[in-house]
Amino acid sequence: MVSRNQQKKLETLSPFELKNELIALADENVKLEAATMLNAGRGNPNWIATEPREAFWLLGRFGVAESRRDWDEWDGVGGMPQKSGIAGRFEEFLDANRAEAGASLLRRSVDYGVKKLGFDADAWVWELTDAIIGDHYPEPDRMLSHIEKVVHAYLVKTMCGGKAPKTQFDLYAVEGGTAAMCYLFDSAVINGILNKGDTIAIMTPIFTPYLEIPQLERYQFKVVELAASRFDDEGFHTWQFEDSEIAKLADPKIKAVFLVNPSNPPSVALSERSRAQIKKITETTNPGLTIITDDVYGTFVNGFESLMSTVPRNTIGVYSFSKYFGCTGWRLGVIAINQDNIFEGKLAKLPAKRKAELKERYGTLTLAPEKMKFIDRIVADSRQVALNHTAGLSLPQQVQMALFSLFDLLDEQGEYQKVCQTIIARRLHALVKGMGVELPKDTRAAHYYIELDLLNYARRHVGEDFADWLEATFEPVDPVFRLAQKGSVVLLNGGGFDGPEWSVRVSLANLRYGAYEEIGKWLREIMQDYHAEFTALPAKERAATLASAKKVAAKKASVRKAVARKAGTVKLAPATKSTAKKAPAKKAAVKKAAVTKAAVTKAAAKKAAAKKTAAKAAVKKTAAKKTVAKKTAVKKTVAAKKTAKAAPATRSTAKKAPAKKVTAKKAPATKTAAKKAPAKKAAAARTTAKKTAVRTTARKSTAARKATATKASAKASRR
Repeated sequence: MVSRNQQKKLETLSPFELKNELIALADENVKLEAATMLNAGRGNPNWIATEPREAFWLLGRFGVAESRRDWDEWDGVGGMPQKSGIAGRFEEFLDANRAEAGASLLRRSVDYGVKKLGFDADAWVWELTDAIIGDHYPEPDRMLSHIEKVVHAYLVKTMCGGKAPKTQFDLYAVEGGTAAMCYLFDSAVINGILNKGDTIAIMTPIFTPYLEIPQLERYQFKVVELAASRFDDEGFHTWQFEDSEIAKLADPKIKAVFLVNPSNPPSVALSERSRAQIKKITETTNPGLTIITDDVYGTFVNGFESLMSTVPRNTIGVYSFSKYFGCTGWRLGVIAINQDNIFEGKLAKLPAKRKAELKERYGTLTLAPEKMKFIDRIVADSRQVALNHTAGLSLPQQVQMALFSLFDLLDEQGEYQKVCQTIIARRLHALVKGMGVELPKDTRAAHYYIELDLLNYARRHVGEDFADWLEATFEPVDPVFRLAQKGSVVLLNGGGFDGPEWSVRVSLANLRYGAYEEIGKWLREIMQDYHAEFTALPAKERAATLASAKKVAAKKASVRKAVARKAGTVKLAPATKSTAKKAPAKKAAVKKAAVTKAAVTKAAAKKAAAKKTAAKAAVKKTAAKKTVAKKTAVKKTVAAKKTAKAAPATRSTAKKAPAKKVTAKKAPATKTAAKKAPAKKAAAARTTAKKTAVRTTARKSTAARKATATKASAKASRR
């Protein structure tokens, strides 16, 4: 078993890095027990949407045929699809291939574009055909014009509850949600939407990289966490936010808020109440608040509505196609910014110096760089501005994105969504069956992941004493290590997402139905193992352990309340009436936290003093060594001089001796010494050369005597 000290070290890793350690443990158990590894730590779904892919490959065949039609002079070489009459030729192609998989979706997609979105048939079919061939750079660079309108319609249906916004969104097609976030953070700081060291809020639990990115040196954001800490009447987590948590956003010091909605790992959509509260805050106390929302799991919730719909002016929406359509390898995502937004106003109000810098930055792209939209700046920044002419997502990727969107738009009864929800619901049912528990129904839950708070489970099913003992005796990551080593089950630790420390994240997307009942049984078994250890303790030892455990629990609770869990947390504006009532308790908690901090500081000071003393000792030791070395060198020099005097002078030395005397006579300084400085330097150089020659001669004489003595000794020994 992995030691507690080792667990402490490992729990500092990101859950995704810790997962590799757990996989290694589970793999060892697989070899020993001939078991099967159950890795529910991955977010990659194990299903795909087939029809949009079939349509993609069939469209590709038409594209190649059009290329050959344009130019078929040599084998293996084609031309470029031509726009004139292409819609008619495509219809003929579909008639000839009506039995082929994907043909029906392609025919309906062309009709949808022409009849619903008002596209010209030739222009629409040519854009799809030329794009799937991939023979041009993306133009426009943000997104192809017809495809942008298709994806816009898809986002209105899935992210906005079917309600079209008053003004449209501008979209930028990107390489998945991760690329979207990288581009957004960088461009926001470059353009002064956010500044290095700003205060931002993060709604937790959340995807771990969103906790780590703000701490990077180039951003160094101060972070205020809003915790989804609400429980229902039966003591279950609802993964919703108290009004007091959302109210923190009213402070104008908070420049931005980041969230995943539905959340990751609980995968529960933000309540209508919280969305309305955020909307009110942006309309009153903090109108400049930037909202960045990652809504990748929204398609799993019926009637989902993103903040990009509720608060369109303040929100930058990020959506990825990866989870819903099973296309993580395609890297398909979009950034959406409403055309009526606060960001253009922020750019207009920048200081003159900053405006001048940005004018120079984007000046090679347009004659009026100050008029560039924020979303177009994101595109340019994604390619270091200079390479803007080759910016944009590859065209075949954009075609697949369009076909996924059209597949959903044409599915008026939502059959595909129902299938996806059924797959997940069956797996959740199997998991809770294995655990022997029941979970409350929540219509806002996507259930793509589920976060299980094992400490809360211990309190509800066994009791407070057991839960306190468990918390004091083991590391919060101990359950995931036990699961890996004992059951070859890999789950992620929820604490790594800034959720409850003793929670685990189970992905319901990537294993078959039967595996989840097995995982549930293992979860129940390790909790039974903990309980067996607890009940096996002698009464006195258990009482003493519990007393200590309660102290630890109380201390942790006070520190949690008083000190923000992340470095760089800031003080917010004065408390409201509701928070004012909690002030005495907060003061006490802060005092306790201060005592703890003082103890830590004292220990650190002692450690620093010890280091300082050790450093001084090392310096003394080094100095002593140098002194000894110097003395040894002096002794050697003296010995050499004595040897030199004893040895008869060579001709060269004898000739130079008078010069020595002459130099000695010139010692007394005169008033014109300064003028004679160069001469003095030359004389000094000659003297040094003479001394060196004397030493060299002495060494040679000594060596000669030693050689003679050695020969004599050798002769004597031969005799």
